[in-house]
Amino acid sequence: MRALPASADLIDSATAWRRLLVTLALMTVGAAGMYVVPVVLPAVQADFGVARADASLPYTLLMVGFGIGGMLMGRLADRFGVAMPLSVGAIGMGLGFGAAALSGSVWLFALAHGLLIGLLGSSATFSPLLADTSLWFVRRRGIAVAVCASGNYLGGALWPPIIQHFVESVGWRQTYWGLAVFCSLAMLGLAQLMRQRPPALALAPVTVRGVAASDRPFGLTLGQAQALLCVAGLSCCVAMSMPQVHIVAYCSDLGFGAARGAEMLSLMLACGIVSRLISGAICDRIGGLRTLLLGSALQTVALLLFIPFDSMASLYLISAMFGLFQGGIVPSYAIIVREHFPAAEAGARVGTVIMFTMVGMALGGWMSGKVFDLTGSYNAAFLNGITWNLLNFAVVFFLLRRTLRPARKPAAADAA
Repeated sequence: MRALPASADLIDSATAWRRLLVTLALMTVGAAGMYVVPVVLPAVQADFGVARADASLPYTLLMVGFGIGGMLMGRLADRFGVAMPLSVGAIGMGLGFGAAALSGSVWLFALAHGLLIGLLGSSATFSPLLADTSLWFVRRRGIAVAVCASGNYLGGALWPPIIQHFVESVGWRQTYWGLAVFCSLAMLGLAQLMRQRPPALALAPVTVRGVAASDRPFGLTLGQAQALLCVAGLSCCVAMSMPQVHIVAYCSDLGFGAARGAEMLSLMLACGIVSRLISGAICDRIGGLRTLLLGSALQTVALLLFIPFDSMASLYLISAMFGLFQGGIVPSYAIIVREHFPAAEAGARVGTVIMFTMVGMALGGWMSGKVFDLTGSYNAAFLNGITWNLLNFAVVFFLLRRTLRPARKPAAADAA
């Protein structure tokens, strides 16, 4: 599939905003792959007769595949345009949901999620789209990336109740068949509207709020800066995954039922949409690093609140707060990459950072299930998430402090 050429006058244009609506739809559809497992987790655990940690394994492999796939799809988008990985993703989603529906064990079910739905499917609808969107905007880059990323949470708000309804009425296997058909056809059609290359590739580096992309981000080498962003992404998402992956199971254990947990997950992600839009507007004013630092601090507060309060009313309220506090965290990484790294590498570098956020989601989802199996309680899992979140805060604070220092000339021995 040959991408259409870019034009520099399309930056921040009406065409860019129309394309953003298509991007929003693609990310919403692709989010089905990410949010199906938390909803079907109790049914799958009962069907296969496995422990909670084993039932969490499909989500873990899904996130690992999603992360690695995002990096690979980002490189593919850098070279051929984003329509190519989107078409691959459509096929991967269809095959993955179908294979999962046919699986006879939790291990085959997990592999279908990791290799097909994660690696080849949903991964095409997140980090490549974040990077692509960041290359179509300058003045409104923060809000545009936030709108794009909101598709992931819009999908998270829409899919859980839909999936829960069909799981209860026709079973989880038939639900997966329906997802296979709908997601693959919708993504294939929408991908055809995304063939034009980003206009930022035709521009010289642009300075926004005094920040310009360079080969010395934060006064570090490219490799050092990338590594620290990856550590930050991993740690924040270990913390973030605890409520998102286990809220349905947590509510079932408390006696409130899976349906109430699905509603809380939907509420959490719906509030995440609001959070992402607000964070995008904040990002356009104060930059990606400060926005990320703010989100990290607020996420810690929300995780702390889960420990002493476990009534149904309080869990609904805290779920909403958690969504409002953490929704802008992941999109901030795409803004940070565009503000501090070269534009031509946006797809690969955003994909790499997002890969580590997905590894964090995968590790956190499995780790929380393991802690529950060992202790019989989720309180220790919340404390574990808080510890990881403090690591994220420390890394981001370190990077922010380096941007406030006077720039120095790199030593001759520095390597990129």
